[in-house]
Amino acid sequence: MTTRMIELVDTNSSQIAAEFVRARLRAGSPAMGMVMTLIIVVPEDHAEAAMDAARQASKEHPARVLGVILGDGRGASQVNAQVGTGAGWTGETALIRLKGEVVRHAESVVLPLLLPDSPVAIWWAIDAPEDPASDPLGALAKRRITDAAATTRGKTKAMETQCASYAPGNTDLAWTRITPWRALLAAALDQHRVKVTGASVTAERISPSADLLATWLGDRLRVDVARTSSQGPGITEVVLETRAGPIRLSRPDGKLATFSSPDQPDRPVALKRRDLPELLGEELRRLDEDEVYAATVRRLAARRPSSA
Repeated sequence: MTTRMIELVDTNSSQIAAEFVRARLRAGSPAMGMVMTLIIVVPEDHAEAAMDAARQASKEHPARVLGVILGDGRGASQVNAQVGTGAGWTGETALIRLKGEVVRHAESVVLPLLLPDSPVAIWWAIDAPEDPASDPLGALAKRRITDAAATTRGKTKAMETQCASYAPGNTDLAWTRITPWRALLAAALDQHRVKVTGASVTAERISPSADLLATWLGDRLRVDVARTSSQGPGITEVVLETRAGPIRLSRPDGKLATFSSPDQPDRPVALKRRDLPELLGEELRRLDEDEVYAATVRRLAARRPSSA
């Protein structure tokens, strides 16, 4: 399918919605089979990359994707949009640029564009609000996705902020990044039914994923977990101490890991750092509360005051 992007200047929600209808008719697909609305809040200089990630994720989750760029909030309101279908999109897309007073009321533009009777997810591709559930755009969504590792301000406290404001439906891509680590470590303990007496997680100094992984291990194993630093990339090693010897998962290059366990030969394990479309696709598969993530962030939030 070819694409035809229509530029709408000084427009409004009604005109954007009408262009969606015209785009579907041009494509010969009145229904499009969309299953959700995905809102992406992103600054201008990151918009192309974020929309491309959503386009790739839409192959698994056909959606109406609404990119929202919040510009300068001073002056008269203006809404500009690019609307279209095709070019790899399995649904509809609009990149909406807001300027002036309307920046403070972005939900008034987005609300009429949500697909009826279908779930809404929102992703802050770079800087997220301190309390996503209370954000006017966040309040429209059932699933709210942040990324503490992508924040440009307050990077050292970004995950702590998201933990403190957790509400059902919140998640962070820092958690999604450790899904393979959690699966491998759980499988290792199924294979070696031994008591873990201690653990350590080694990663880059600022790594929200490592903080979450260490907290999850401590919560599940009821042991102290040391958090140590390396040059990365990302998480480089996890060690589970047992009376029989250490269980070690080491990944120094961000691609291939080595799994070591007592009385067993070392073996290679594919553990490549995953790209953004894959992470986003995973999070869009579930729209209910992730109870394990909820327990982990609450434990991490409760731990922070004593370590300040």
